[in-house]
Amino acid sequence: MPYLILSDIHGNLEALDAVLTDAEGHYDCILCLGDVVGYGADPNPITEWVSQEATAVVRGNHDRACSGEESLALFNAAARASAMWTRRTLTDPNRLYLQQLQRGPLRIEEPLGSFMLVHGSPVDEDQYLTEAEEARLLLSRITERVTFFGHTHLQGGFLLGTQGVHRIQPWRVLQIEPDYHYLVNPGSVGQPRDGDSRAAYAVFDMEHQTVEFRRVEYDISGAANKIRSAGLPEVLATRLYDGV
Repeated sequence: MPYLILSDIHGNLEALDAVLTDAEGHYDCILCLGDVVGYGADPNPITEWVSQEATAVVRGNHDRACSGEESLALFNAAARASAMWTRRTLTDPNRLYLQQLQRGPLRIEEPLGSFMLVHGSPVDEDQYLTEAEEARLLLSRITERVTFFGHTHLQGGFLLGTQGVHRIQPWRVLQIEPDYHYLVNPGSVGQPRDGDSRAAYAVFDMEHQTVEFRRVEYDISGAANKIRSAGLPEVLATRLYDGV
């Protein structure tokens, strides 16, 4: 069964629509690694879509903050302003849905095997996995061959083996090998931060044991203009153009 792996949609409806169009026919099931909302100007339609279409979802830190489940003290000024706006904007059913999202890790099991979903890392849902050494320290804590994570907005991840830790390059199809463990980041749908402004996602083919990293252009101006019209911080609009 091919899985569409999405993460960090962040209320960006234009990016999500482009991803779904690009991925059409390539998946049977949708999984989400959290941060459904925050930053973007369409928290309600995004939340409603995820609640109806995603088979499994783990919560992200913005899902907690924007639904009132967490303090905003650690957020920067732009993130805090966005979270406060999102709190006011969310409908009661969508707020409740976000509050009830499951904390990762979440194991997905099927006849061909199993794999894990987390937002930050297998040991801390808020950990940013950006360095090889951080990934190496998790090796003894990983129980599945493949773990999908988000949070960093950086497509790629890490391959862990007896020879050390290596970065996964996201510009090729990744073949899962039996002698390694994989921490795989599909990238951010709604706010990439790797210098590539295109929406990012991945398709995991369990049968063939492959992960295909994909990018797609979307209507950035449309998403940015919605952010401005909502009165959200300008930086949340301009950063979409640069992918940072």
